[in-house]
Amino acid sequence: MLYKFKSKAAGDVIMLGPNGDQVMRLVGREPAGRGIFEVDDMPGLIATLQAAVVADEAARRGDPSADDAPAAGHGDGVALRQRVWPLVEMLRRCHAAREVIVWGT
Repeated sequence: MLYKFKSKAAGDVIMLGPNGDQVMRLVGREPAGRGIFEVDDMPGLIATLQAAVVADEAARRGDPSADDAPAAGHGDGVALRQRVWPLVEMLRRCHAAREVIVWGT
């Protein structure tokens, strides 16, 4: 399964299913084949993803205060920061342009 995030204000962002599922869970949503990020929700989504990146980096450094950090990838050496950066940038552009983001599988 693939997630293909689309908007009129930015290029498409494509994620493999497990990575898209992880992002959905990080922002408090159940993984779904279709959905929408509303413009008014985008600042909160960006902040949530940025906080998850900070927690992931703390966990990768072995910080004991990061017990609630998200799982540090799938053993492939790709950091959460790298995985979510394209989507965070898309969220920023779409929020500035007041355009929603939709996705489908």
